[in-house]
Amino acid sequence: MTFEFRDLHRQYVAIKDEIDCRIQSVIDKASFIHGEEVSELEKLLAEYVGVKHCITCANGTDALELALMAWGIGEGDIVFVPDFTFFASGEVVSAVGAVPVFVDVDKETYNMSPCALERMIVQVESSKGRPRAVIAVDLFGQTADYNEIRKITDKYDLLLLEDGAQAFGSKSCGRRACSFGNISTTSFFPAKPFGCYGDGGAVFTDNDDWAELIRSYCVHGKGSNKYDNVRIGMNSRLDTIQAAVLLAKYNQFENYELNFIQELAVDYNSRLEGIVDIPVINEGNFSSWAQYTVKVRSNHEREKLVSDLKKAGIPTAVYYPKPMHSQLAFREYKYSDNNYPNANSLSSTVISLPFHPYMKENEVELIVKEIRKSIGR
Repeated sequence: MTFEFRDLHRQYVAIKDEIDCRIQSVIDKASFIHGEEVSELEKLLAEYVGVKHCITCANGTDALELALMAWGIGEGDIVFVPDFTFFASGEVVSAVGAVPVFVDVDKETYNMSPCALERMIVQVESSKGRPRAVIAVDLFGQTADYNEIRKITDKYDLLLLEDGAQAFGSKSCGRRACSFGNISTTSFFPAKPFGCYGDGGAVFTDNDDWAELIRSYCVHGKGSNKYDNVRIGMNSRLDTIQAAVLLAKYNQFENYELNFIQELAVDYNSRLEGIVDIPVINEGNFSSWAQYTVKVRSNHEREKLVSDLKKAGIPTAVYYPKPMHSQLAFREYKYSDNNYPNANSLSSTVISLPFHPYMKENEVELIVKEIRKSIGR
């Protein structure tokens, strides 16, 4: 049997007619940039998330950077970022000239720890730093603890940027991901819960002024017309074919995929409980399950498990093998390893398993069988 970590081919087969029709329509109209499908998608996603504005862009990294640009964040500013996340969440802070300060995460949900966040804010303020914003990441599909994080950002007068790259479709207490920040973002990278066939991203906000700025920054800082450039921007557009792919996928994503992966997670959990530490989803949360990530007892056990599963033809991934504060790119900031016990531990012990809306029950059964064999439980 051949296993896929995330099987986009099976997805395509399931909705081939819709995909092909949408793509052919774009080709027939030859409107490859700023085609009507882009504005159609933006309207649809703004309504789905429950915000006034959705601005699509080239990728999820640009989406984060555009948000920081709209806020005028730059040299001398400090932005708080979880220590256990994809590199882009911290990279964009440095890209605009600001300083990323990393925050330890909760050892069960893997998301930013509100207690650790407040400790770092106090530490920065005592050293006369200039805090401006918090980037909270919805890791692996589960929204961060926004009830507590928002109390902290309000207390210290900080802007909140929700990095929902991995959580489009998720909810917390009935409210959808990408609606919790002053500005929120997502990614449409193919392997994301709601992905296109290339790169893509989006920015969400209720603020009219920020939305107007972001639309300008996306297209070289344009003003009232194409060749009226009023600020330095970037070239960051979602092309029409990618918008068409997302429109074709939307109904399947909303009406089938999100529901199926809940059942798949329950199946995995019931089979793996007591063998590994299974994912923890907080009460009131609905995850879009970008990854199914478990913890093992040690780095040695993880290395053995990865090797054994590979021999059985089962792909795995480690998200993430190195916490942000340990990345060479941030060496100039000399972060103290002692501030990040949970991120350090997770980086050594987590492993992500094959997980997608088109998996079959016998595939899960075989994967768990090989895990039991490797771990000996």
